[in-house]
Amino acid sequence: MIQDKIFNKTLLIIATLFLLLILGIFITLIIFSLPSWQEFGLSFLWQTEWNPVRNEFGALPFIVGTLLTSFIALFLCAPFSLSLSFFLGEYCKKGVFFQTLKGGIELLAGIPSIIYGFWGFFVLVPQIRRFQLYLIDLRMRTETGSIQEKLLEALEIVPYGVGILAAALILSIMIIPFAASLGQEVISMVPQDLKEAAYSLGATRFEVIKKVIFPHARSGILAGIFLALGRALGETMAVTMVIGNRNILTWNILNPANTMASLIANEFPEASDPIHLASIIQVGLWLFIVTFIINLCGKLIIHKMNYKE
Repeated sequence: MIQDKIFNKTLLIIATLFLLLILGIFITLIIFSLPSWQEFGLSFLWQTEWNPVRNEFGALPFIVGTLLTSFIALFLCAPFSLSLSFFLGEYCKKGVFFQTLKGGIELLAGIPSIIYGFWGFFVLVPQIRRFQLYLIDLRMRTETGSIQEKLLEALEIVPYGVGILAAALILSIMIIPFAASLGQEVISMVPQDLKEAAYSLGATRFEVIKKVIFPHARSGILAGIFLALGRALGETMAVTMVIGNRNILTWNILNPANTMASLIANEFPEASDPIHLASIIQVGLWLFIVTFIINLCGKLIIHKMNYKE
């Protein structure tokens, strides 16, 4: 029918335009970062110095900061999001408490990131600073030469409060609703017949979750987790307010650092030198590429799991 053909063509055009938009963004980032490519080449990736005064730029500190904060946040998020998904999808499917809890999770997902940043700066950062002061005091009271004293000394603790740990904690709170909501929807769509068949064979609820629900909903749960990771990789304002914005390479999660997104937010409005501006845009390009690679890996993992099933 003519209506079906028009509808199919419309969908094809929209999908093509969407792909062209992504390609256009990618090409634009490449074009505007060309001065940086010509100046530094691929060494931009592993250089650790970022000094606009001397026109020395390298992206490694921000790549490391982005990956550290995102994956620590994902590690903290996973247990809570899985617990909420199974609780809402299997244990508490209806009623006032279910609606209240689900509404609260959806509200958390809708809160602007700047609000999370304010909360983290005024509530979370002072608590982390107290924890750092406790570790410093513990190091001073620890016997000299002991393994514990050497470990505490290796951390190089300075009581800033802001840092990678603060940013990761904020991100974990922000991404829990995304993973939990998608996980709950997937779990609730597991066919009731499969669960009733398992119960009829004498399986407990835990066994039904482990042997029936989780294998059936595994790919959807993983998709939610990778969606949350993508959200964490690109988060800007909340991270900018609590990470410390220090342009150095560090693996210590208690130290201030910077992410690719927070660097762009901080320096792009004030960048006037062409090399400085091009280097910031190249950081944005690598953020685009890192996000694409991680999402692609997530898709491949989910596809492989579905293929095995």
